[in-house]
Amino acid sequence: TANLTAGHLLIQLISTATTALFSTMPVVSLLTFLVLFLLTILEVAVAMIQAYVFVLLLSLYLQENI
Repeated sequence: TANLTAGHLLIQLISTATTALFSTMPVVSLLTFLVLFLLTILEVAVAMIQAYVFVLLLSLYLQENI
């Protein structure tokens, strides 16, 4: 839960910075957008890993009960 919350909070902060900087410094805004895109890919990877671990642990638990 902490990983998901921290990731979503970081994405929110960087996206706010990207939109705020777009009118004044477009180059910096593009760099922060690139960081935002890479962070989004990282968040999707973390979500996939957490789903895999959850399914693995659930299947091991159910296998022991049968």
